[in-house]
Parts: sequence; C-alpha cells; structure tokens
Amino acid sequence: MTMAAIEATAQDKAIDDFPKLSKETDWPWWRGPFRNGIAAENQDVPTSWSDSENVIWKTEVPGRGHSSPIVVRDRIFLTTADEVQKTHSVLAFDRKSGKQLWKTDISENGFPAKNHPKNTEATPSIASDGESLFVCFHQKGTCEAAALDFDGKKIWHETVAPYDPKTYEYGYAPSPTLYRNTVIISTEFDGESGIAALDSQTGKRVWKTSRKNSLSFSTPVIAHVAGKDQLLISGQSEVTSYDPSSGARLWSASGTTAATCGTMVWDGDTVFASGGYPKAETIAVRADGSGKVLWKNAQKCYEQSMLAHDGYVYALTDGGVYFCWRAKDGKEMWKHRLKGPVSSSPVFAGGHIYQSNELGTHYVLKPNPAKYTQVAANQLGDESFPSPAIVGNQIFIRTAKGTGAKRQEFLYCLGKK
Repeated sequence: MTMAAIEATAQDKAIDDFPKLSKETDWPWWRGPFRNGIAAENQDVPTSWSDSENVIWKTEVPGRGHSSPIVVRDRIFLTTADEVQKTHSVLAFDRKSGKQLWKTDISENGFPAKNHPKNTEATPSIASDGESLFVCFHQKGTCEAAALDFDGKKIWHETVAPYDPKTYEYGYAPSPTLYRNTVIISTEFDGESGIAALDSQTGKRVWKTSRKNSLSFSTPVIAHVAGKDQLLISGQSEVTSYDPSSGARLWSASGTTAATCGTMVWDGDTVFASGGYPKAETIAVRADGSGKVLWKNAQKCYEQSMLAHDGYVYALTDGGVYFCWRAKDGKEMWKHRLKGPVSSSPVFAGGHIYQSNELGTHYVLKPNPAKYTQVAANQLGDESFPSPAIVGNQIFIRTAKGTGAKRQEFLYCLGKK
C-alpha cells in the first residue's frame, strides 16, 4: 500500500464511526470530515468570487458569532449570540436556498462580565453525528453543553465543568469533538481545568481528565496516528496525547507555549502544533509515544490552525506571512508576505488551499513546495474570523460587514454557475 493510500485510510477512520455521515456530502464538525481541514476529493469549486460572482445564495445571520458553518445533508448549522438579549442560540438554514429554517435558544442571561474584543459568545462550532447536533457555550461561570435534533428540539442540556477565568477574561473558544458515542469538551482556565467526555445520548459524564490550571483555547482533535486513535491538544507549554476512549494520558512533549488556539494537524506519524502566548513557536513531534521533538521554529499561528498536506506544512502566521515547511525536518521551503491579522483556518479542496485574513480577504493558492503560487485574492465583506466549509462542490462562508450597530453577518453559498 502506498503512503497516500495509508494516509487516506487513516483519514477515513475519522468518519467511519458515524454511518449516517458522508465525507462527500457532509462537513459535520470543526475542520471537516477528516478533522484536519482537508475536504473530500474531487471538489469542483470556484477559486474566484465577489459579492455577486459565483454566489449561489446569500442570507443574513442574526446576532454575532465566530463559529464556522457545519453542513449535514440538506441543512447548514451555526451558533450565534444576541448580545442585547444575552442569549446563545443554534440556527438552521436550508442548504438549497439559504432560508433560515429555525432558531433555538440554548441559554440566556449568563454571559461573562468580560470577553476579548476579538472573541464572541458563540465561537465554538457545532458538531454532528448525523443524528443530533452538539453545542457548548460559556454560561454563568461554567461550560454548558446541549444536544438538539435536526428540527431544533433539545434532547439534553448539561453542565460540563466550571469555566470562570479570572486573570485573563477572554471568553471561551473550543468546539466539541465527537468520538464514537461521546462528546469531548475542553475547559482550560486558571481554575479546575480538564477535558471531559459526555455520553452523546444522555449528556452524562463518561470520563474526565485533569489539565493544568492555565488558560488555553485549543479544540482537541482525534487523529489516527502511530497505529492508534489519539486525542491531541496543544497549550499549557506541552503537546499532549490522550486515549480518547478513557482520557488516560498517552504521552506529552514540551513545546509551543502557555496558550494556544489552533487545532493540531498531522502528517504520517508526526503531529504539528503552533502558538501562541506569551511566545511564538511551531513544533513537530513524533506521535509514537517517544515524545521526540523533530523540529521547531519561532513562528506563530495563535488563533488559526495549520494545514499538513503531501509531506509539507502550510501556515499563514498572525502577521500575514505564509510559510511552507517540509514536514519531516522543518526546512523552510518558502515564505511570502500577505496581510494579517489572521484567525480563520485553511481548507484544502479541489487542489487549492482556501484561507482568509480577518479583513475579509480570502486567499486561494496552490500547495506548491517549490514556490508560493497564488491563484486569487477575493474580498467578501470586511470581517472574516470563521473558517469555510467546502463540500458537495460548494463553499460556505460566514462573514460580516459594517461595525457597531450597523454590523451584519452573512452566510454565503458559493459555487460554479
């Protein structure tokens, strides 16, 4: 079996446990069906667009949020927050027309006193197993999670754990991660930190593992590397792996920094992480349990994730510089100055990498280790924090236009006409 075939088989394991999902038609959770920002093969999607070019539909999104869209069968789902009414909500849109189908309020009057101006009260993305929707919010000094059916009816609503940062009141960000019959949620702050797994049918706790009492924001990710399923997370000055079925620690390696936001990626049996605060570091670690650090550098992708593809790592850093590093040894293949700041994570689809900066500029490039190869730079709105979903030959983008009372969010469906 070729390395490409081995990697494809490992990727498919991400969605194999969920028979009601399809990698060709669904984008069911943060970073897509393979959890790494890589779309299913043979996506025929546009590389250029504007507010009118290649727009299938455009619809207004009420409230404010940075959660990325998920797509399951004939619907698109988002979280949002009404900052006046102080409500957390889930929204459903029709995939064909963009029409809003329903809105379900999850909680109200429990917003924290402070939040980082670049964060929102609806930053975590939704996750779906093809039957239910799973969401989490920062509410009244806790992290709360809920499950809904596809018509917006609540199935369960539970408190996951305390979450009440004091030193840095920057809000909450990690998205729920699904593994078999559990919903895994991270709560890292300067208090009783941990990662917990809830039963997806009931919301009751299955396991919990402690983390250091230190604020960090990364979403844990399931990767099948070194012959096993591993729950990977960066932050707290470590790269750490857990057994996703029990929460037991498998291995750790010193690296990155105290706080990270990006989700880890992998290539073969090597995993990559970047951050953050208070220093900048990108690191590659062998995931076989040895904790061996293969390479590191002083670049930083703090809020955004990276992309590992075909033996190389692609990263648009906070300052707007795009890098390509060789995965096996970290050799810098090229760097190219674009424009930051950056919060959105990249998606590889149809032979191209799609990624935006916070100003609404969406860069499209060919993953070419020989040189930076830009195909297009498309402007859509004037604010872009969420990441795109690319599935079924369509691109779904949440963006915003205007500021203050005139700010309005939109959901776009882009495709070749």
